[in-house]
Amino acid sequence: MATMRALRHCLASLMLLTACTGCSGADDAYGPERVVEARRSEAAAPRGAGLLRRAMLDGHNRARAAVGVTPLTWSDTLAAHAQAYADQLAASGRFQHAEQPQGPAREGENLWTGTRDAYALSEMIGHWVAERDQFVNLATPAFSRTGRWEDVAHYSQIVWRGSRQVGCAIASNRSDDYLVCRYSPAGNVVGQRAF
Repeated sequence: MATMRALRHCLASLMLLTACTGCSGADDAYGPERVVEARRSEAAAPRGAGLLRRAMLDGHNRARAAVGVTPLTWSDTLAAHAQAYADQLAASGRFQHAEQPQGPAREGENLWTGTRDAYALSEMIGHWVAERDQFVNLATPAFSRTGRWEDVAHYSQIVWRGSRQVGCAIASNRSDDYLVCRYSPAGNVVGQRAF
């Protein structure tokens, strides 16, 4: 049950590369309602830069291998951009996508938040990958069995065939962890399929 609440908590947090009429306005502050889960134990989940890199690459590339797309490589530049934004989210307590310019320099972005130290890194990415159950490989934004692109946009970015690099980071405040992953080139391009 906690996993489902956490999943609902982070759904719909990937903006499309280009504005999508009826999906998301370019300037909106779209983000899920904040629901904070209680920690399941007193022991903090393991953290560290090396663990984060390994868990994120493994999780992303397992999902990509399952659909036959090339693996992502780690980008320290994307990880630095992700860290800067994760720090902003943790400091402000808000949960919404970064404002980015349109065009080729735009980075794809996945966001996740949950109770500080309560979730393993594999659980965090697991929430995104679990969206595959509602995913259909149709052109963006018609790629969700639910009819809501927001329900699968994390997963579609993870398996987007055109994305080549990923970089992720975590920041925390007193109560919550914020995971940010950035992708280049960005996925979820309106009118295109993930793979």
